Formats: sequence, C-alpha cells, structure tokens
Amino acid sequence: MTVQGRRSSTFTRLLRHGFTDPSAAERLLDLPELAPVRGDSVLLDALGSTADPDLALRALVRLVEAHEGEGRRLLLDTLISAKPLRDRLLGVLGASEALGDHLARHPADWQVLVTYESADLHPGVPEFEAGLAEAHDVDSLRVAYRRCLLSLAARDVCGTTDVAQTAAELADLATATLRAALAIARAAAPEDAAMCRLAVVALGKCGGQELNYVSDVDVIFVGEPAHTLVHDPSAHEDDTDASKAEAKAVQAATRLAAHMMRICSETTAEGTIWPVDANLRPEGRNGPLVRTLSSHLAYYQRWAKTWEFQALLKARAVAGDLALGRDYVAAVSPMVWQAADRENFVPDVQKMRRRVVDNIPVGHVERELKLGPGGLRDVEFAVQLLQLVHGRSDASLRSGSTLVALRELAAGGYVGRTDAAQLDEAYRFLRSMEHHIQLFRLRRTHLVPDDEADLRRLGRSLGLRTEPVNELNRAWKRHASMVRRLHEKLFYRPLLDAVAQLAPGEIRLSTKAAGQRLEALGYADPVAALRHLEALSSGVSRKAAIQRTLLPVLLGWFADSADPDAGLLGFRKVSDALGKTPWYLRLLRDEGAAAENLARVLSAGRLAPDLLLRAPEAVALLGDANGLKPRGVKHLELEVLAAVGRAETAEIAVAVTRGVRRRELFRTAAADIIGSYGTEENPAEEDPGELVDRVGNAVTDLNSATLSGALRAAVRQTWGDTLPARFAVIGMGRFGGHEQGYGSDADVLFVYEPREGVADQEAARAASTVVSEMRRLLQLPTTDPPLLIDADLRPEGKSGPLARTLASYAAYYRRWSLGWESQALLRAEPMAGDAELGRAFIELIDPLRYPADGLSEAAVREIRRLKARMETERLPRGADPTLHTKLGRGGLSDVEWTVQLIQMRHAWEVPGLRTTRTREALAAAHAAGLISAEHTQILDDAWVLATRVRNGVMLVRGRAGDTFPSDGRELVAMGRYLGYSPGSATPGPGSSNGHSGDMIDDYRRTTRRARAVMEELFYGAV
Repeated sequence: MTVQGRRSSTFTRLLRHGFTDPSAAERLLDLPELAPVRGDSVLLDALGSTADPDLALRALVRLVEAHEGEGRRLLLDTLISAKPLRDRLLGVLGASEALGDHLARHPADWQVLVTYESADLHPGVPEFEAGLAEAHDVDSLRVAYRRCLLSLAARDVCGTTDVAQTAAELADLATATLRAALAIARAAAPEDAAMCRLAVVALGKCGGQELNYVSDVDVIFVGEPAHTLVHDPSAHEDDTDASKAEAKAVQAATRLAAHMMRICSETTAEGTIWPVDANLRPEGRNGPLVRTLSSHLAYYQRWAKTWEFQALLKARAVAGDLALGRDYVAAVSPMVWQAADRENFVPDVQKMRRRVVDNIPVGHVERELKLGPGGLRDVEFAVQLLQLVHGRSDASLRSGSTLVALRELAAGGYVGRTDAAQLDEAYRFLRSMEHHIQLFRLRRTHLVPDDEADLRRLGRSLGLRTEPVNELNRAWKRHASMVRRLHEKLFYRPLLDAVAQLAPGEIRLSTKAAGQRLEALGYADPVAALRHLEALSSGVSRKAAIQRTLLPVLLGWFADSADPDAGLLGFRKVSDALGKTPWYLRLLRDEGAAAENLARVLSAGRLAPDLLLRAPEAVALLGDANGLKPRGVKHLELEVLAAVGRAETAEIAVAVTRGVRRRELFRTAAADIIGSYGTEENPAEEDPGELVDRVGNAVTDLNSATLSGALRAAVRQTWGDTLPARFAVIGMGRFGGHEQGYGSDADVLFVYEPREGVADQEAARAASTVVSEMRRLLQLPTTDPPLLIDADLRPEGKSGPLARTLASYAAYYRRWSLGWESQALLRAEPMAGDAELGRAFIELIDPLRYPADGLSEAAVREIRRLKARMETERLPRGADPTLHTKLGRGGLSDVEWTVQLIQMRHAWEVPGLRTTRTREALAAAHAAGLISAEHTQILDDAWVLATRVRNGVMLVRGRAGDTFPSDGRELVAMGRYLGYSPGSATPGPGSSNGHSGDMIDDYRRTTRRARAVMEELFYGAV
C-alpha cells in the first residue's frame, strides 16, 4: 500500500473512532513517547469510547511526557494490559480538561485509578478522609482533593456509579474536605480551637447528599463555649461571666469558621476547591457568621421567612462538633415541618420560584439547565413544596435527597407513580448533563454550551454516539418539557386533600387557608370553588364519600387546565344532574380514564361542556374504550332514519335527529380535546393533521346524517313515503370536502328530477316545499345547536331557484357559468337523498371542474384576479391579516386556491387530483411531481394549523371565529389545545408576551412560509 493509501486508511480509522481532527491525532500517535503503544488497536478503541477522543489523546501525551524511564514504562504497560485502568484513565482524560491538567502537574496521581477492590468501589466519608489525611496546608489540600476527585470522576464516566451515587460521593468528599479544612484552621489557631465548640451544618445539595462537581457548599455555623456539653435552655442568660465566655467562644468560632472558608474558597497555584457559602444564615450577609444554638432558635422563632425554613429542609451536621450540629438539626427540624402552617405559605414559595426565573439573564434563559423553565430547580421546588406540605404528618417524606423524597411521595400517593417516574428520569438526565458540563473544566456553571464541539463531547459523555449534538438537544428538550409540565402540575396544586374536605383525621385547612391554596392553584374565584366543594363532598351519603375520594384528583386535573373554575362548576352541574344515577359515580371511580377525560372536557372551553350539560348522560361515552371513536355515516343514518320513522310529527322527528347530532358533536369534541391535551398515562402524541381530518370527517358525517333525517321528516309530513320527485342534496365547500368544523354551516345545492308520470310543475313545487321545510325544521328553537343550510353557491346565487333539475343545471352551466362556479364545484359531493341522482349530477359537472386540457391562460388570469380582489375586499375591517385563519396571509384561502388552481389545470390528466378534499389533492399534486415535497409540507402545515385554530376557537369560546381570542384565559385554552405547555398564554419572564408570543409567532411563521409558497405557485407563470 502506498504512503498516501496508508495515510487515508489511518484517517478513516481515526474518524471512525470519533476523532474530529485526525491529522493532529495522527501526529500525536507518531510521537516517540507513544512508540510502545502506537500500533495497539486496544488503545485506539479505548480512546474512541471516550467523550472526546482528541482531548483524551492530547492529555495522555502530556501525562506520558511527564514521566520518564521506569515510570513511563509502568504507565504504558498498565495502560495496555489493565482494561479497568485504561477505561478509567482515558475516560477521565476525555471528559475533563481540568483533571487532565492536574495529572500533567501531578503525574503520579494516575495510580489512584488502579483497580479497586470491590469493597472500595463506592467510598464514603472515612475513605475520603483517609485520602485527605496528609493535607496540612492549603495547596496540599487542593492536590489531595483533586486526587480523590479523580477516582470519583473515573467511576462516574465509566458508569460504575449512577448520577445519584456520584452526587452522594461528591457530598461525602465535600464533608471530608470541610473536616480537613477545619482541622488545618484549628492547627493554625489552637487557642481558638480550645475555647469553643464549632459545628458546621451543611444545607442545600451538600446537606441533601446530592452535590455537583462544582457548587457552592452552603453551610451554617453554630458555636458554643468549649465547656458547654449540652444545650441548656434553662441557663441564665443574664449571668455576666457566662455571657462573656459565650461571646469569646463565638468570636473564636467565628475566626475558625472564616479561616476554614478561606482554605476551601481561595484560589492558589493549585486552583480552588469550591466556595463555602454561609449566606443562608440568619440575617444573611448582615448577620453574624457564627451564632449560638439559642441565638439561632430565637431568630427562627421570631423573624425567619418561609424560604429560610425551606433552606433548612436539607440541614445535616457534617463537620466540627457533630453532637452540637445534630442538636441544631434536631432543634430546627420541628420548625421546618410547621412552615406550611404559616400565612401565605404557598404564595411565598411560588413567588420565590418566580423570582429565581425572573432574575435569569434574558440571553441565558434558553440554556439555563438549573434555574430556567424545565430545569433542575423546577423538580426540586415542586418536591420540596410537597414535602413541606405533607411532611408535617408523614415523617417518611423528610429526606434531604430530592430523588429519595420523590420516591416516598409516590409511595405515599402524594404524586402519581407515572409522574414520579418521569420526573425521576428527567432529573437524573438533567443532573448528568450538569455534572458533565462542570467536570470538563471544573467550573461552576449551569449553562448548556452553545459551541458545537462542547455539545458533541457532552452528548458522547451521556452515551449518545450516532448524532451526539442532535440526540442531546432532542433528549434535553424532551426532558425539560416534561419537567416544566409536571412542575406546574405539582408545584401549583399541593394539598388538595385538605381543600376537598377529606375524611376526619387528615389535616384540615381553615377556610381562609383553603381559599389561598385554591387561588394558588389557579382558581379565579376560590370562594365559589369552596362552595362547590362543600356542596359536592359534605354529608355521610355514599355519593358524598365517593365525591371526597374523586375530588382531590379532579381538582388537580382542573388546575392543569385553562379554566379550573369552569371545570369545577361543570362537574358540580353534571353531578347534580346524575349524582343519584348508580352508574355515574361508579364510572368515575372505577374507570380510570373516565374521570380524567371528564375533567379535561369540562375545563377546556365552552362548547363541549355546553353540549354535555344539555344531556349529561353522554358522560358515559368517556368511560367506554370505544366511546370516543367517531361513528360512520352509515351507522348514523340508520339511527336517525329509524328515529324519524318512529316519530309522530316532523318536529319531533327532527328534534330527535338534532339530539343525535348534539351527542355526536360532543363525542367528536371530547375526542378532539383529549387527543390534543392527552392524559397523564397517554400524553398527546397524535399528528395534528390526523386530528383535523378526524374532526372534519366526523362533523361532515353527522351533518350529512342530520340532513338525511330532516329530508325524510319533511317528506313524510306531506307525502308519506314517496316524494313526487327524486331529490338529492349536494354538499359544497367544506361540507363537500369533508372538512367541516364545529360551527360550520352546510353549504349545499339541491337537485331534483320528476318521477315518472309527475308533471314538472308539481315536482318543482314539491322540491321547493321540501327545501323550505328542511330549513325550517333544522332552525326550530331548541336547546340543541342548529344546523344552518346555505344554498348561496347555487346558480344565480340568492336570486336563483333553490332547487333545479339536472337539465336546468346543465343549461345554466353550459351558457352562463363563471370561472368561480367551476372552481366551487371542485368540492361538490352527494350527501343525502337519491344516490343515483347525486351520481348523475357529479357526472354532469366533472367536465366543468376538470376541464379537458386544463385551463386557458385567460381563465388562470381570471382566477388570480378574483383571488386578489377577495384579499382586498373581504378581509374584515380591523382584522390582522397575519392572524386571520380564513382570508389572512398563508391561511385557508391561500392554500385552498393554490390547490384548486392545480386541480383545474391538471385533474384531467392526474386522476388523484379528482377529490374534494384539500389535503388529498395536495398529496396527489406532490405524487404527480407538480409540487415539491418541501412546498407540500409547508402548505399542509399551514392549512392544518389554521383549521385547528378555527376548531379551537369554537371549542374555547362556544362560537365560531377566524382569529385568536383576545381574552387571556381563552388564549391560555387555545395554547393548551394547540399543544403548548400549561400556562402557554400567560406572560413569561423577560417577555411581554411569554409563551403566547411563542404560539402567535409560530402561527405567523408557519403562514408566512405558506404565503411565500402560494405566491410562487399561484401567482407564478402559467
């Protein structure tokens, strides 16, 4: 093989092993120092398994160069022969530039990575203390600390420990380091050490034994005179000698504490360890560094704020006088677990969380792994709030560890097991990201890097090897989104059992406190909410007992919605109507999906609850596994026509028909809401296009069946079983296209033919009478939503006859038809009545809507002129053209006219274009090579989104609309329906629009792209 060929082969091999700079790697591998291992594939394979093979190789070369003679030979021989050592050493070198630097300065330290005995794989405080035992000054402590950290990081990057074990070991190493630093301080000031007892109590992540690689170690110092063996609350504080002794002891303890802090925090030639932060002490930075135990207790009893008790939740004695430290923890612990009784407890905790988010620099919010929305602090705050609330009566919840507390919350039923499992998984992933970000340079940071190389190394360190950057970003966003959703769900709805008046023996809140909790949950009228809860759960009946069981869960689901008040009110109304029905509460109690589905439906907007409350028995649909599946038009027609046949009058027949329509509208709306929101067990994962198609087909089918029922009722009323004319209803517009929404009218044409032996005039009168009677019956005032029949697309418009014969239609279209009428006929499809006559009408119009050889240039220009005129004349005054779903930029009209122009030009030669459905025609145009895949996707996305907005407006407001609602709560509901996270329409930090801006921006971005495609395809060259 030539030199060039060997070089190319080496390059390929290095690239395959994950090197991004194979030229530099090849030069390093060719160095004389690596001659003994240069050709060893084991080494190359091991380098390729690291987070950053280039970094690992550079650091290895530095380490080898730092050795000579026997030392170098021992390192290289061990590297090749001992796989555990090789994996640990190279794993650390590929993940941490800082530890590579440490080994370059202290090359002999690599030997701490030699295989451990199994008993030593997970060392605790004693083992780390032994590793720090020879440190007698600041620099030697730093070197010894890094040496211990080296072995700990090796276990982490090799997967010997999981993220929770790593965090616990880091806390143990921090504990040992604090003890070593305090010992150095005591040795430097033996007089001070002899005068006092000093306890170091860790808070935060160190106290909870879940520390980061680089983090402030939060502490509180407690000092007492050396002779004080046990805290004596009965001691006379006015005793002058005792007071002086106590003051001197506190001063001595303060000097020791300050010295210990400097030893850990100051930067020397050997770097730093981590800052020791005592700012969580009473009065913060303004308070004394050290206090006696009695002084601490006096402060907490009189002055402490809610957040200070939250900070004490993880308090743990770690260094110095451990007996004194444990006395401190035992003394403050009861106060911690009584904090939830404080006035404004929940609002205070929530306010502190919001303040943290508000203080994040705007440019960092999207990359802030710890403090940002969906970050680690979201998990920690939610867990801590639930601990503080429920830990008053349940001691099992009092762990300082977030993951342990989460596990106990799930075991106690305070958090759903699925929620807990998802939070656990997300928290572990985010903590692993945080660990590996900090491990690289051993710097305190919580920002996800934006550099491609850093992201690649981070992704590979987490085991993402195929496309590290893309896989990392996807996983991170997925976990962050899950955390944010569950944080808002848990953090803003604690202690629901107390609000809902659960069984005696459980904690009960006062009316005022319960109102505050409901307000914190998002209830706008907590007083009314309490009245509903009282009405639903009071008493000793079986109904009340079941309601008390259901309400805590239902209240949470309501709080997870846009309008909790409406959800609770709706539930009370449904329960009042059905509460005595045996199956109702049994359904909600025993069918897991039914209760959650009902909560989603009742709190998602006005339409579905209005439909349900008109006939509450439809709640049974929510518990049936097939209850939300749409029924086909044939089944609906059979039901409707059978009901019409049994009715005594046409009015009764159509009333029954409209009742079926109401029930089916509810079924469709409920399925749409639940499919869009998802449930706790089955989050929303359906394709938006499939949701839109399902709604369009279902509403079209039930409107078709409704027209069939009205037609049969109108005929039977006057003529019995047979009308003097054959009669068909042709669907037009969205009706013919199977794209109807909840508030759509039925655009139709009516066609008839005299039966044999019937005079033309008689047939015409009969057809006209039937049309008028159908319209009258369907608009009779009832509690059911009306179905309006719109025949304005007929020949001659409002001036023309409502019904025509086939011959009349043929004559009109032959002589007078305009281009727009041919375009309108693209969506004509028989919907009710005589099927054979309907097919004959379609045969009549096919040559008109699918003209042979396509359209002439003049016809195309006319269609473009009409579209431009419509854009300028029909948009409502004051409407935002970027947000109007029908006539606005990139909206329904833009997409549909583009597709319809393609149909009229090419359907004569492309059979797939001969469809009334927009999305089917668009897909057929792409399949025929008439539109690129990119343009097809852009137009489809815009059409689906605009349709979903229109459906969402009807669901939320209960009336049709073509643009986003302006009311804040309705905007929130729209955001939820469109798949945005809870609170998606409320202002967010650093933004005047918050997530609602995201929703509106997404809509504008999608439709802006669609408009650009439309202008290219519709207004471009013929």
